[in-house]
Amino acid sequence: MTEPKNKIEAKPAEESKFKGKFLSATGRRKRATARVRLYKNGAGLIVVNGMNLNQYFSAVLANIAVQPLKLSGHMSDLNFSIVAAGGGKKGQAGAVKHGFARALMMLEGDLKPSLRAKGHVTRDARKKERKKPGLKKARRAPQWAKR
Repeated sequence: MTEPKNKIEAKPAEESKFKGKFLSATGRRKRATARVRLYKNGAGLIVVNGMNLNQYFSAVLANIAVQPLKLSGHMSDLNFSIVAAGGGKKGQAGAVKHGFARALMMLEGDLKPSLRAKGHVTRDARKKERKKPGLKKARRAPQWAKR
């Protein structure tokens, strides 16, 4: 039996790229969290859950995640190792973006005003509202009958 040719294989990240000291930051969005490790003197390698950034996220979500790096100009001189968990892919991309912003602020404090102006520092705290008793969902009430 033949395997499909367009199958993307996850290559294990080179462990030698992620040795030594690092800066750690946590980003969150909705139910997703991303633990970001920033390694100095890198080559722009970004690994999310053992996969390349562009393999793990779609092109649109990868573009959302790297916005703080593009703004600061650190796309090609730092390596990042990320563990993203919880939520969906879009929430994880937002959490990675928030983690990148926090890690860059730890690296260079003078980036904070520019990152804040673009909205990368603020955590999006919106979460799913809990279901209330007597209702079908958080706010959806049962259909009302007059008679």
